[in-house]
Amino acid sequence: MMMDITRILNLQEQAVIQWHSSPVAISETEAPFTHIQENTQWNFQLWHEEDIARIKDIEANRIVLAKRNIDQYNQARNNAMEKIDEWILSWLHAQQITPGAALHSETPGMMIDRLSIMTLKRYHMAEETERTDAAEEHKDKCRQKVAVLNEQIADLSNCLAEVLGKLEKGQLRFKVYRQLKMYNDPTLNPQLYNRKNSQ
Repeated sequence: MMMDITRILNLQEQAVIQWHSSPVAISETEAPFTHIQENTQWNFQLWHEEDIARIKDIEANRIVLAKRNIDQYNQARNNAMEKIDEWILSWLHAQQITPGAALHSETPGMMIDRLSIMTLKRYHMAEETERTDAAEEHKDKCRQKVAVLNEQIADLSNCLAEVLGKLEKGQLRFKVYRQLKMYNDPTLNPQLYNRKNSQ
């Protein structure tokens, strides 16, 4: 298989654990795992910036900074997804695609991104089960949610393995779906270009 699913899951889990106690850094040097780790990096930073953005009694300037960071990190997250998909398509280039092979609308990069987000969610949900200031009822509910997340991660990783296997056999095909974000582009966001034109 072109990618080891277990390696992807371990990379995501270990990165999330490590980055909660040490600076975020990319340690992978081999594609596509560099791109997978980058995707996890941006999801990690997005998660924590979105937490900050939801604080009600925080300075307005910090909210503005959080929003801009969220836009930047989200764009970078999507860029990393596209890099994963580009690598897979390049790997598959020499493969023979069966005529009439079904088009899969969710790309492998999108599935890996979802696994990354679920891994982050599981980490933080597990943290809730260990809070000394939380009621036992709260911790029990969070334990149940951890179990659900474990099941979802297992299901999605199995689906990813199946999709990759069908891609390798030429039974399935996909395209890189460009996100084409407009809000970050000063030539496409009317709030930005109208403001510039009025000055």
